[in-house]
Amino acid sequence: MFSLEHLTSFVAVAEELHFGRAAARLTMTQPPLSRRIQALEHEVGVELLERSRRTVRLTPAGRVFLADARRILELSEQAALSARRVPGGEVGTVTLGFTAATAYSYLETVLAAVRDRLPHVDLVLREMVSSAQRAALLAGDLDLGLVRPPMGGPGLATAPLAREPLVAALPADHRLARRGTDPDVRDFDGEPFVMYSPAEARYFYEVLSRAFRDARVTPRYVQHLAQVHTILTLVRSGHGVSLVPAAATRLGLTGVVLRPVTGVGEEPVELEMAWRATNDNPALAALVDLLRSAAAAG
Repeated sequence: MFSLEHLTSFVAVAEELHFGRAAARLTMTQPPLSRRIQALEHEVGVELLERSRRTVRLTPAGRVFLADARRILELSEQAALSARRVPGGEVGTVTLGFTAATAYSYLETVLAAVRDRLPHVDLVLREMVSSAQRAALLAGDLDLGLVRPPMGGPGLATAPLAREPLVAALPADHRLARRGTDPDVRDFDGEPFVMYSPAEARYFYEVLSRAFRDARVTPRYVQHLAQVHTILTLVRSGHGVSLVPAAATRLGLTGVVLRPVTGVGEEPVELEMAWRATNDNPALAALVDLLRSAAAAG
């Protein structure tokens, strides 16, 4: 079978149409170059070049073979380049988990960073609640998770990524939406409230429960739900009010007024990334370093 060396020699002769110039280009003498071409034609089983004392021309078969030879050489160079990029994490695939609320805000940052800084890394996206991401990380089904804390523990490494405030979600005709001043958490005392599920949205349930305890506020819970967009749908229909991450303002849902709220802390909603400590995927390491730098830069 012919080698890349044979193809390189053939392409040089085909482009120069002169054995002497091709040999000089390849920094070799003419006789071994001629032997390489003869060996290549023997392997292919057809004449690729017409030779005379003064001219060298491609045969019809040679013209077709030249195009394929160039493609093979280009692919071989690309394969070597890709292999060299893998240890540094410049090429590869990362399976990334994210929560629905993360998709409104931080996921866009991750996608933009990968597109700009790691363009040859492919992301496989999986929407999961944080608890499901933890199980998938430990099982090796996810490389990286965008999760709500706490997520540390045996086998997992974590790093903080971002914080954001809560905002009040109010029906457009609600008295707090029409009022000239921003609501306070104490305004929700006794108010019909669409709350997060203590099982499926445990993080947000605990953040809000803690804020209500600290303010000595007791809303009247009318529903317990897991997803922010579903909560906003019930708010819009007048079932009650709620508190949601500030990133929900990007949804642009009509019929719902999102207002800053006092008394719940400046930025109580945290986001972190988590990965299996023994995961040796170089692309994962590159992405973790990239997101660390972005978080440090603010």
